[in-house]
Parts: sequence; C-alpha cells; structure tokens
Amino acid sequence: MRTHTCGELRKKDVTKTVVLEGWAQSRRDHGGVIFIDLRDRYGMSQVVFDPSHNNTIHKTAEHIGREFVLHVKGKVRDRKEGMINPKMPTGEVEVIVDELEILNESETPPMEIDDRILPNEELRLKYRYIDLRRPSMQEKIILRHNVVQATREFLNSKGFLEIETPLLVKPTPEGARDYVVPSRVNPGMMYALPQSPQLYKQILMVSGFDRYYQVARCLRDEDLRADRQPEFTQIDIEMSFPTQEMIFEVIEEMMKHIFKKTKNIDLKTPFERLTYHDSMQRFGCNKPDLRFGLEITDVTEIANKSEFSVFKNAIAKGGVVRCLCVSNDFSRNKMDELIEFVKQNKAQGMAWAKVQDNKLESSIVKYLNESIQKEIIHKTKAKKGDMLMFVADKPKIACSALSALRNFLGKELKLYKEDEFKFAWVVDFPLFEFNDETEKLEPAHHMFTMPNKETLKYLETAPEKVIAECYDLVLNGLELASGSIRIHRKDIQERVMKAMGISHEEAEKKFGFLLEAFKFGAPPHGGIAPGLDRLCALMTGTNDIREVIAFPKNKAAQCPMDNSPAEVSDKELKEVHLKWNIVKK
Repeated sequence: MRTHTCGELRKKDVTKTVVLEGWAQSRRDHGGVIFIDLRDRYGMSQVVFDPSHNNTIHKTAEHIGREFVLHVKGKVRDRKEGMINPKMPTGEVEVIVDELEILNESETPPMEIDDRILPNEELRLKYRYIDLRRPSMQEKIILRHNVVQATREFLNSKGFLEIETPLLVKPTPEGARDYVVPSRVNPGMMYALPQSPQLYKQILMVSGFDRYYQVARCLRDEDLRADRQPEFTQIDIEMSFPTQEMIFEVIEEMMKHIFKKTKNIDLKTPFERLTYHDSMQRFGCNKPDLRFGLEITDVTEIANKSEFSVFKNAIAKGGVVRCLCVSNDFSRNKMDELIEFVKQNKAQGMAWAKVQDNKLESSIVKYLNESIQKEIIHKTKAKKGDMLMFVADKPKIACSALSALRNFLGKELKLYKEDEFKFAWVVDFPLFEFNDETEKLEPAHHMFTMPNKETLKYLETAPEKVIAECYDLVLNGLELASGSIRIHRKDIQERVMKAMGISHEEAEKKFGFLLEAFKFGAPPHGGIAPGLDRLCALMTGTNDIREVIAFPKNKAAQCPMDNSPAEVSDKELKEVHLKWNIVKK
C-alpha cells in the first residue's frame, strides 16, 4: 500500500522510507544507474535503481518499459547538485529503491503520454484510457469534478433539493430527434431518452418542491459539432414564484462561487444585460463575445442615398447594409482573404474602404458623394487609418456574416485575453422565429416559455410580435445556458401550441399530463440549465466539450473504444418485438 502519491514528495521528506505506486513515464540509464519518472494523477517522482545499492532489484528494473505499473519502496534523498529539476514540484528529491514489484507490464503504447505530442482525434478516442492518462486531460476531468462539487455546495446552501427525474420518458420531441427505447413488456410501445428534464421539473414545481436542481444527463439525436454531443450534462435548475432577476441573482452567485472555488477567480457581478434586439444590432448575434468591442453599425439609411447598385439592390429587396470598423491597416491580399471569409458565411460579398482625412479611399467611393462619406465616418465613429467593411444582404445573413468576421478578427488581432471570462445576459427574445426551411413559426427557445404580458395580445393576430420571458446566459461568445419563466396556466399553454399549429388532439396526446397538472394549482415558475460540459470546456481554455468528457463520441456519434453503437442479435430484437427493415447498400 502506498504511503505517498507521486506528486507529494518534497525536501521535508528526505530520509523518510516511502512506498510509491504508479506508471513508468520514462526511463533513463546513466552510468549503469536507472532513473524512472513514476507517474500517477497527482504528479511524478524520480525513482532510482542503483546496482551498487541493490543489484538484484537493478536487474529486475532493466526489464521495465513505458507504462509498466510499479510498486516501489525506498528512502527519499536529496538530488545531487546539477540534477535538480525546477520544472517538477518533486524535482529536489528522488527515491533510492530498496523494493520493486512490477504489478503489470504494458505493451508499447499507441501514443505518447505527453501533452506536447497530441495524436489525432480518432486514435485518442480509440485508446481513451491511455489518452486520459495525460496530465492535461486529468486536470480537466478533475476540474469538472470540482465544478460539480462547488455547484452542489452552493445550491444546497440556498435551499435547492437535488431530485432525479426519469431517464425513460414519453416521446415528446422538443426540437431535436429523440433516442427511442423499445419496451419489452409493452409490445409496440417506445420510451424516449430525455432531451432534458423540462416537463418533469415543471411538474415538480406543481408538486410543491419550490427549489429543484439536478446534474442531469440529456440525450439528443442531432448532428454533432465541437460543442455538441449526443449525450451531455446540464446543471438543471427550477424555482417557484421567481422573477427573472431572482433567477439571475442565483446564477450569478453560483458562477461566482464556482469560479472562486475551482480557479480562484473573482467574477464581477452583476453580469451585463443586453436585449436580443441590441445584441443583434451591435454584434450580429444573440451570443456576443464581450471581451472586446468591434461593434457592428447599421448604415442602411445612409447607404440607400448612394449610387452604389450593390447597396441599392440589397435594400430594395428588404435587405440591410451593416458595417464593421476595424482599427487595422490590412493589405489588399488580406482584404481578399476576408471577403472570401464572409462568402463562406453565406454573404454574397463584402465592400471595403479605408478612412483618410474625413473621406474614404476605395473603389466604391465614386458612388458615394462627400456628404455620404462623412455620414458613414460619423456613424461608425471611424478614425484615420481604420478599415470599414460593408455587407449588404438579407438581415440574417448580414448579421451572421459580420458576426463571424468580428469573432475571427477578435481572435486574429488578439483583441482580448484568452484567460478572461466575460458573462452576459441576453433578454427579451421573440417568442417565435420563422424557419426558412419549413416556412413555419417555431419557438425561439421552447413552447413552454411564458409570453411577455404586454405582448401576449398579439399571440393570435401577430405572433411574430410576441416577446418571450426568456433569457440566455452567454460566456465568451458561447451560449452557456437558456432559461425562461414558464407557462403555468393551461389556457395560455394551449394558445401557444395553437399558434404553432399544434391541434388540441395532438397537444393532449403529447403533453396531456402536463396540461392536466396545470389544472390543479400550478404556481408561477421558471428556471435555467447551464451546460456543464460547455462551462468546463471554457474554464479549461477549449471550445471542444469532448476535452472535458471522459468518454465522448466522435463526429459520427460513435465510440471508437467500445465500437458503439453496435448490432444486436435477432433474438434480442425479437424480445422487444422488433425486426430490421434495412436495405444494405
């Protein structure tokens, strides 16, 4: 049994007899003496096998390879002069070994256990148990644990109860596809795996549990990207009788506690608040990165006075002209590169101009008279030497293209500190958004969001005007959490469903149990669900949530380590009353 971890030994331990256990990180032979860096999740210690000290053990040590699992016993001593390693916390001492047991041998690993050498993703996922031995991965998983502990500590102190909700639920699609599970004892019937605990936490509010939380596993059958996995974890929170500000206060305090506890960072509160409209106008998106400025300006009215056909035609078709003012003197080649960038983000192109003494230099200035040039400079607050970048297109495209360009330039020009954390609340979202593909109104968040009282009157006549009592928590340009004040009245919930084109019969079939619960004294309630994976990823300096999940899936929703998903036998299918109907290509 070990007496110390591999990262624990210091000068104060000199002359102590210790037992260490761990993996052989590296081996060096110097003048017949074998030096091995022994590693566990706590750190590394140098252990020494000297033939003049114990020749038998030295002979055994000659067979040790990388990633062998070792048990050693020996005395701690000072390292010799010139042998001290200041980069290692244990670098002033070493252990001269008296006893050695090889607990397990290892084949040559398919990758280095070295943060300086990062193998390709597929190899990392196939041999995840080896990848997780890397110190940086262990630090990320440990931070995740600490974040969860800090979360529980805070919420418990505020009177929240941790309550589990079902993992086998009724299929009620919330926007993404359900993962479905056939029932063996109920032939022809299916469970769904929960996309979120949304309906159940609302019912908990109806049940009188006024403060609920859960570190909840959620599953959605949707296309993957860096910040998305088929299974993920969220810090699910719900409160009865809340206001938005009450929820904001709880979450701000919780984040403050988490960051202080895990990273010793003092967050500034309250977090900045922006309306959805302001965020779209200033940053082109509803998840702005507030670590830097570089705001977008609407110059549609000014551009419409010009003779530039690109501007005029776009505006005539209901489009806009938006502008980004950048304090940088880009070359022509660089501008061509940026034009291609906005095209990749669905814009038709980008015009640009350089600001000189109260006038513009560009191929387009012949279409802009002196007065228009001055108006543009004044509106954008441009200074001499600045570059103005214009996108004329449909509002959504102009916003998203310039938003992407803004984020790209923010990173490229180093306009912010990588280790800075900037939170913001985005509020007053529209209740519905128009889906160009389906040509239908869809909830901006979800159908259980309470409409704003002042705009509820438009629900039947002009639903696009209805503002929702919802809010997003944004961190460094990524949506960290979505939340809302929920609908707690059956009549309003039915009106919202009807506005979405959901019939009374369909509503009763899918959500009847929730509507029934609302008939029995449902209190006003609301909540939010910060993404644990995304939070931990940002806290560790990555945008890829797979880096903070022990066993994630790849971009094809597969696990190369255990080869899931996998086929099942005809016998297993028969037990759940299913058979394959797949045409193999």
